[in-house]
Amino acid sequence: MTAENTLIAEAGYTPVESPESSPEALIERLASAGRIAQRTLARMDSPAKAHALHRAAQALREAEPDVLAANALDMAAGAARGLTGAMLDRLRLDSGRLAGIADAVDAVADLPDPVGDVIDRAERPNGLQLSRVRVPIGLIGIIYESRPNVTADAAALCVRAGNAVLLRGGSEAIHSNRAILNALVKGLVEGGVPADAVQLMPTQDRAAVGAMLRATGLIDMIVPRGGKSLVARVQADARVPVLAHLDGICHTYVHAAADPEMARIVALNAKMRRTGICGAMETLLIDAAFPAAQDIVGDLLGAGCELRGDSRAQALNPAILPATDEDWDTEYLDAVLSVAVVDGLDAALDHIARHSSGHTDAIVTADNAVAERFLGEVDSAIVMVNASSQFADGGEFGLGAEIGIATGRIHARGPVALEGLTTYKWQVRGNGQTRP
Repeated sequence: MTAENTLIAEAGYTPVESPESSPEALIERLASAGRIAQRTLARMDSPAKAHALHRAAQALREAEPDVLAANALDMAAGAARGLTGAMLDRLRLDSGRLAGIADAVDAVADLPDPVGDVIDRAERPNGLQLSRVRVPIGLIGIIYESRPNVTADAAALCVRAGNAVLLRGGSEAIHSNRAILNALVKGLVEGGVPADAVQLMPTQDRAAVGAMLRATGLIDMIVPRGGKSLVARVQADARVPVLAHLDGICHTYVHAAADPEMARIVALNAKMRRTGICGAMETLLIDAAFPAAQDIVGDLLGAGCELRGDSRAQALNPAILPATDEDWDTEYLDAVLSVAVVDGLDAALDHIARHSSGHTDAIVTADNAVAERFLGEVDSAIVMVNASSQFADGGEFGLGAEIGIATGRIHARGPVALEGLTTYKWQVRGNGQTRP
């Protein structure tokens, strides 16, 4: 047994390489085990689930040496493969980041449990009493790329909402994901959660992803977290319902009435705090009547950001490169930003409508009427006024953590946390009624 699996083996659970002859057989085995575990998990009350998650968070802290050693292997492999600086930043763990991951698990444990909540009640004229009650979705498959924190966030959120989960992380983070899973499952098992409630795919074979997407009747929902190509493949091939997270082409519009100092601070943070996250600003729209446009672009250039702009943006600073049509539809996830100068609110709204991915869009303005129009007319999952788009995060929304930012319009939208991982059922109580 490898050192990576020591902790999990102590809990009586050892993941093994698949003996199955096909990806479909592998998924059937894992999903069947997960569905059995989910029935047990669904019977656990809220305090029991919370206790198990607190044990998992503590186990993750105790496993810090193992997790960081595993992450060092991934970082070395990523550097050798030529991953970009932004990708390596998404992958990298240190003591502070790992502590934050464990804290997020604790935070999820302390959130109100949505399972069992009565959404609404009604009584029919014949005396039938109807209730809509929140229940777990069942077994959720999550396919993600290079961020190892997703392993912990997804596991914690699914368990808290009474769901089992089958995780398929990217090859970039394979060692980190396994070490995190080992610690989490050790703590969960100590807390009474069946080990198979949280499983990590034991292979990086892409054919296994295809088998997940076709696992109708075994997996209840697929959540893709990653780049455009991953999400496009999932949406094209899935026979299982998909909760989509599209790319984050996030805009910030600096209105003519924006406070110049606020606009400078918000724009710089929205792009440069962390360039590799989905809430990072990718396009800056500056109103032609805004008086401090040169200051904003100067701040961004001074921070090391490459700017690509239209002709009017280029006139603000000779260091701004010409933008192509493709730039307005690109999620850079790097220190690169598209910049356009627009003639008023309507022009900004038109640009966002054409190019936004529906993730997060923001305005900086001191005009309340303009702000309300922007909030009402921008059709994105998250719309902000006078705030950095980097706040597009479940933790920042008080949700503890998130499974992703859903950009669709059905079931869940925006940061998907506990409520988004439940569905509902109708409960009908009668006293002998029959239908005439």
